[in-house]
Amino acid sequence: MPRSARILLPGHIYHLTHRCHNGSFFLRFNIARAEYRRRLWQSVRQFEIRMLNYCITSNHTHLLLIAMRPRRIGEMMRHLEGEFASSYNRRKGRSGTFWSERYHSTVIEDGPHLWNCMNYIDLNMVRAGVVGHPGDWPWCGYQEFMGLRQRYRILDLEKLAHLGGATNQSRFAEWYDAILADRIKSGSLKREPVWTESIAVGSKGFVSRIAALAKNRKRLEINQLDETCWTVRELVLVGYYDIRKNSGKDPPAKPFQP
Repeated sequence: MPRSARILLPGHIYHLTHRCHNGSFFLRFNIARAEYRRRLWQSVRQFEIRMLNYCITSNHTHLLLIAMRPRRIGEMMRHLEGEFASSYNRRKGRSGTFWSERYHSTVIEDGPHLWNCMNYIDLNMVRAGVVGHPGDWPWCGYQEFMGLRQRYRILDLEKLAHLGGATNQSRFAEWYDAILADRIKSGSLKREPVWTESIAVGSKGFVSRIAALAKNRKRLEINQLDETCWTVRELVLVGYYDIRKNSGKDPPAKPFQP
């Protein structure tokens, strides 16, 4: 079944996820993750992307970003992932596909939805049982957000603070860290496909607007997860049956008080 074109809107937030071919653990060693992050740092600057968060796991990646010229997102991904895959294959003396098909893109509304998505990304390896806290996984944006990693910074901390309505970065970081701590303590760590399989996540008005722009998509489904969070996704038809992927949900993040 051919894939629909992605929705490209200037200044919107996108959560991109991409898996290694057949779920292979090509990124399981630090040398591979370090090279991917180095190339990500270069690509963000080359293509003028505002990176809000990222996580490099053993078999997939998460990127949370904004681009005023959204077509540059695709240009960056083709460059970044193509160059990295070629380099990896040369170093390993292998041939064949590195990435599994195309990356998935979800449009995220700002406000609580953005912070919930941020949490989901930073808690990825905690959820997998690899580490007990995001600070123990150096291959995500947490250490940069907390000011623990200064050199070759990838995140646009100024843009993050602006989106959070914050003027004090340290207080802003404390607020975010407290939310992560609460979720770890409460065990609210289940996988949430809503962030990786939806077309858009946000308020009802937001996802309805995104759905209206997706004219080339055959069948869409808008779901309400809680009082404030809605999603829109594309249904995949197999024979006479609709394949609906489970939608997880998590309590909304408490708003930051500047």
